[in-house]
Amino acid sequence: MPHLLVAGKLHPSGLDLLRSAPVTFDYVEEISEPSYQAHLPKAEALVIRTQPLTAASIERAPGLKIVSRHGVGYDAVDVPALNARGIPLCIVGDVNSSGVAEHAMMLILAATHRLIAADRATRDGDWGWRNGLQTHEVAGKRLLILGFGRIGQKLAALARAFGMEVHAHDPFIPAESWPEGAARASDLAQALAQADAVSLHLPRADRAVLGTAELALMKTTAVVVNTARGGLLDEVALADALRAGRLGGAGIEVFDAEPPGMDHPLFGLDQAVLTPHNAALTVECAERMAIASVQNVLDFFAGKLDPALVVNAAAIGGLKELAK
Repeated sequence: MPHLLVAGKLHPSGLDLLRSAPVTFDYVEEISEPSYQAHLPKAEALVIRTQPLTAASIERAPGLKIVSRHGVGYDAVDVPALNARGIPLCIVGDVNSSGVAEHAMMLILAATHRLIAADRATRDGDWGWRNGLQTHEVAGKRLLILGFGRIGQKLAALARAFGMEVHAHDPFIPAESWPEGAARASDLAQALAQADAVSLHLPRADRAVLGTAELALMKTTAVVVNTARGGLLDEVALADALRAGRLGGAGIEVFDAEPPGMDHPLFGLDQAVLTPHNAALTVECAERMAIASVQNVLDFFAGKLDPALVVNAAAIGGLKELAK
């Protein structure tokens, strides 16, 4: 009977699935690396939230055969260390795209309509704030989506419903197989200069995709939204641009360091709408991720895990025989 370790709080439906399966498991609700390390020596499978999984932790688990991420990102996982042991790393697939797309659309609207400033003015009794005409409409404006995968495509549909003109930039999608829903923007610099809103939906990169130079290309009324990964957007450059009036607003869901320090440069700016990396943590999405991340492990030991969900399948030579 396989023994699992669940590291991080799981929706009750995921726990119910575990209890009904022919497995045993340890469950640690705290989301930190030290909190689960003592249980690693017994673990044959690991279901993990957003906390780090370093090479040192992997070394503590000599019987580990599979890692299942409670989500789709794996920036905090030492994938080369898993590869060295032939351990597959799987993700949950398309279970959170709707929640993240909705969140991105919400941030676009909130930043464009200066929601934080309007809320503060109302609470402070500054009713005259409304006469400053600081807000804009999104209808008829151009949205540029950077990264046109599942989330980007769902955001495009939402934006079109609000009357936006949608363009997307994704150099990894060939022109001949470009998805419907957005005009293809091949020249990033030109697309940034023409956009009224930019939303990031890319994997983590070695450097910021939007830094000082890229932000300088944009309209002074434009808004920038990041619901993808911290590090894609230079947060200091963004704060400088907002403070100087070179950008109209921002919606930030993910940060370079999480949680961000209380001295973060965006905290004092009411042009920025900030959320605590919770776009995929709706009640509905949390349940789907819990069930999917557990089911991946059960499927693995049953010999029927979908290879499309294994992010390092090529590096470990496939899944055959690994569950034994």
